[in-house]
Amino acid sequence: MPTLVAVGLLVAIVSSLGAPLIPEIAHHYHVSLSSAQWVLTAALLTGALTTPLLGRLADGTRQRDLITITLVAVLAGCILSGIGATFSMVVLGRALQGMGFGLLPVNMATARRLLPPAAARQAIATLSVSTAIGAGLGYPLTAGIAQEFGISAAYWFGAITVCLALTAALIVLPGRTPSASISFDALGAVVLSIMVTAISLVLAEGDSWGWTSTTTLSLIIVAATLLVPWIFFELRQHAPLLNLRHLTNPTVAMANAVGFLMSASMYLVVPVVVEFIQSPADVPYGFHSTVLVSGLVLMPLSAATFLSSRLLIPYERRFGIRTMVPLGALVFGAAAAFFALFHTQLWEAFATMGVLGLGIGFTFSAIPGFIVRAVPAHETGAATGLYQVLRTIGLSFGSALSAGVLASFTSSGSVFPTVHGFLVTLVIALGLALIAAVASYLLAGPQPPSDALQATLDQRMVEEAELEAGGAFLDRETSLDATDPSDER
Repeated sequence: MPTLVAVGLLVAIVSSLGAPLIPEIAHHYHVSLSSAQWVLTAALLTGALTTPLLGRLADGTRQRDLITITLVAVLAGCILSGIGATFSMVVLGRALQGMGFGLLPVNMATARRLLPPAAARQAIATLSVSTAIGAGLGYPLTAGIAQEFGISAAYWFGAITVCLALTAALIVLPGRTPSASISFDALGAVVLSIMVTAISLVLAEGDSWGWTSTTTLSLIIVAATLLVPWIFFELRQHAPLLNLRHLTNPTVAMANAVGFLMSASMYLVVPVVVEFIQSPADVPYGFHSTVLVSGLVLMPLSAATFLSSRLLIPYERRFGIRTMVPLGALVFGAAAAFFALFHTQLWEAFATMGVLGLGIGFTFSAIPGFIVRAVPAHETGAATGLYQVLRTIGLSFGSALSAGVLASFTSSGSVFPTVHGFLVTLVIALGLALIAAVASYLLAGPQPPSDALQATLDQRMVEEAELEAGGAFLDRETSLDATDPSDER
């Protein structure tokens, strides 16, 4: 468990080499702020492409191989960006670094496969917030390094963290894990990659290309044309890349919908606050602070995310699981509303990030648990992979929506928008969080209390042990199969 969490945290630190460095990269390479945004977009794009592939392969027997190969690619990306001879080289390096986003379903599948049930539940909850925690730790570190030693030094620091993660994975994780062989849906993977690429490019560049331009409309048509045939193809597959049948389960549908909405909301708030803090002195709002200060502001986000993830199990025992996600979404919305109303003192930004972290931690640490409880153990990787794809698209959607709103409040010849652009963005984030809270409460439905839930899990393990009696190997993750007491085999 410490190794899996460490891998997630260290890769998340690499993810922090995006948003806070955008203004510095634009200045260093003499490109526009919108062009510099590609250091973030490129990572999100490759993350969306690789997540379903790695998630499906994670249901096989070679999780360590997947982790090490992905880490090698991330390491190569850090080295390319560290060399950084041209802006294009930095973007290519960031694209390779984005493959690290696909490790989350692999780590979750590995935890469920190798750990006892109680430890697996705790590990999955921790892994689900490792991105936010690692990014919160990484932002001040990478921002400080970039400010003192240059942008290249920040990427070389990222390379060191990846080497540490790679070493830990090779030493600790087993080469093989017990699992049935799986088949890989290559055609479905190719079609999904085309659709995700088209959608991500539209979300990232639609504002600069024009939402009615030929390029934008062509990409939308391509994605829409492929979507329906791909859905029917996946539904007919015995071992699909993404098991869309899971979405007929209200719990899984809720988890994916809320994951998308909350991810979009997160990228409507966090980058906006960072840009607000770094506003230059000639802008009549903001705090005119350095990239290091904006990184330090994100530390409360990391600390609060970790704290709220630790409170998840005590909360479940006391209040059950139905209100977990709605509460987290409401707390998140409260943070967005607070900064929209109060943004004249720097401490208000720190407070906003702390409250935001509580909401993020409670929401994102709870959602994967709903998915894991609702699907068979051998489909954990694929199911969480779908969730991660929608989260990544949600991040891209939030980033694009934020850019579009800010651009609409930016006058011709200006670089920064009026303060109303930031306020409207925060209000939209609040609205999405409220929708997520209502949807998660309604779609989750009545849930058994924690004691009843654990009793169901224990009974399922006993029943399957009896069925496997006679020498067959009983895989320990079967105790985390579907949790509905009425679900009988």
